[in-house]
Amino acid sequence: MKKIPYSDEELKIIGEHISTTSSPMSFKPPMLNTPVTPRENVAAAVRREGALWFPGFGDFLNVESRTNLDHVARAEVFDMGPPQAPEEKGGKDLFGVEWVFVEKVGGSMVKPGNPLLQDANDWPKVIKFPDVDKLDWDECRRLNTPLNQTVRSMHVTFQNGLFERLISFMDFENAALAIIDEEQKDAVHALFARLCDMYEAMINKYLEILRLDGVVFHDDWGSQRAPFFSLDVCMEMVAPYLKRLADFCHSKGLWFQQHCCGKNELLVPAMVAAGVDMWYPQPMNDVDMLREKYGDKIMFGIAPPALPMDASEEEADAAARAFVAKYAPDFQEKPFVLFSFMTPPQLTRAIYKHSRIALSK
Repeated sequence: MKKIPYSDEELKIIGEHISTTSSPMSFKPPMLNTPVTPRENVAAAVRREGALWFPGFGDFLNVESRTNLDHVARAEVFDMGPPQAPEEKGGKDLFGVEWVFVEKVGGSMVKPGNPLLQDANDWPKVIKFPDVDKLDWDECRRLNTPLNQTVRSMHVTFQNGLFERLISFMDFENAALAIIDEEQKDAVHALFARLCDMYEAMINKYLEILRLDGVVFHDDWGSQRAPFFSLDVCMEMVAPYLKRLADFCHSKGLWFQQHCCGKNELLVPAMVAAGVDMWYPQPMNDVDMLREKYGDKIMFGIAPPALPMDASEEEADAAARAFVAKYAPDFQEKPFVLFSFMTPPQLTRAIYKHSRIALSK
């Protein structure tokens, strides 16, 4: 992208971005007078074509439609419909697995004690795949077509990825065993391939309705201390199907982000091999080390400096200057996303300003 000199006129608020309405977490970030749209800037960062500023959380628009029953079951609906009532949270997902909403933690878990599947070899007889064509795509279109006016980088999220889906079918212990058990591995491969068929069909349906820029795929691989499985296991059992999905998205002009909780530093080579475009590591991961080693191949989420919400403009400006000075010199070769959820707005503005100045030189 051609460099454009910075002007303080860019900090003028000219409106607010359209956002989903169905969650109390939904927010409408202010629309600044930027020289290009956030959508264009994110695309330039992903392609390493000269982004004009550090893209941040507010530059993206996440859609988790209630048409995908996984989101309803997981109490993670982000669309243009009404917020979920408490009694609507939980219930059956796309495969009829029963989820229970746990109010104290604000999320759902599979109802314990009765896994659908004990042995992965039985999945063709036990697991009933949904008919993607029969999901309520008309409702999705009716509710969410207004989101196409966004100038942010819009993506749909899939809550249950490959290993997470296996856990939902088998419970954690059985799923962890199945991916290393020589007598079950072939069945797991076949199941993951069939799941890819479903995800690809659903992405195609979304593309008939929404002007998407990307896909976010939830598949948690680790705990707070270590991954659930080795890199070799990941490369053999999971990465080929993640690559299939990433390649499919890239063929449609979409970026592909993996949401993957846990201390998963050791598994980043699998993400890179799969062609994942973005991963936002949790704080227990050494993100500076990861960016140094892999940042030319995958974009990481980097948290901004920690400041209180009532920090002064001077404090925010000083923190932003230091942050930008650290990361701007090699940003174009190793771009990242500013993981700025719940960041003081004065700090978000200051990082925008100083990254714009630094990247315009």
